[in-house]
Amino acid sequence: MARLCCYVTSRPAGGPMVDLRAWLGRLRTRPPLVPVVRLTGVIGAGSLRGGGLNLSSLNPVLERAFKQRGAKAVALSINSPGGSPVQSALIAGRIRALSSEKQLPVLAFIEDVGASGGYWLALAADEIFADPSSIVGSIGVIHASFGFAGALDRLGIERRLYTAGSKKAMLDPFRPQSPEDVERLSAILHELHQGFKGTVRERRGQRLKGGDEELFEGQIWTGRGALEAGLIDGLGGLHTVLKARFGDKVRLPQMSAPRPWWQRRLGLEAWPRALVDAGLDSLAERALWSRYGL
Repeated sequence: MARLCCYVTSRPAGGPMVDLRAWLGRLRTRPPLVPVVRLTGVIGAGSLRGGGLNLSSLNPVLERAFKQRGAKAVALSINSPGGSPVQSALIAGRIRALSSEKQLPVLAFIEDVGASGGYWLALAADEIFADPSSIVGSIGVIHASFGFAGALDRLGIERRLYTAGSKKAMLDPFRPQSPEDVERLSAILHELHQGFKGTVRERRGQRLKGGDEELFEGQIWTGRGALEAGLIDGLGGLHTVLKARFGDKVRLPQMSAPRPWWQRRLGLEAWPRALVDAGLDSLAERALWSRYGL
């Protein structure tokens, strides 16, 4: 007996017949998708160069990553020596909120450095990976400045400073250091440190191995040492780990922020880096990177 088969087809205007069932089948078999968000640089409010990692510039990138249709997870590629504790907390909190909202796991991959605020960003992930030679940790808070009071005396320069509020000029670098100011600053640093430690304990929990003296005194580890201390979950690079978990054909689209408006309008992307990076903010960033030999 002859049998008739029916295929659902569609013909686009002026185009060939399309087998919709075959087309839908190909959609169902598309390789898994894991958007990658790069978190590279010093964490802070940003500068003219647009180089700082901050929530304002990253939020559109993060939202786009978590909205990718068919995503199986979101990957964070981290290379940061730290910076602002406020921006570190804001970015990490936003990542956790999006992960909960979209029900997507987050995997962090530390490259050269994930230290201080850079490690705080990694704590936003459900799992953290690093290279065996990565620098990880530095769970502490630091304040650095200079004192120029003696230099002014030698140069015969008179400092004139007027304030309303006795504490307004606290730790002014052109005045002798006050023990009371140092005590106040130490209390602030201690409070920030407690918040950092609380986040580590909350996110890593029973995976941590070691006492507070070992983990929370600003120590840094290589990737291997961080794994032994329970600060990370495994060793490996982004592509290696994600291909092992989601298959060799996993798609890893890079999510990135647009260039600053002044680069788009003036075409400054081709300018020498030394010119674009000029300024005091570059010196501060260089100092942070240099702490880790980079």
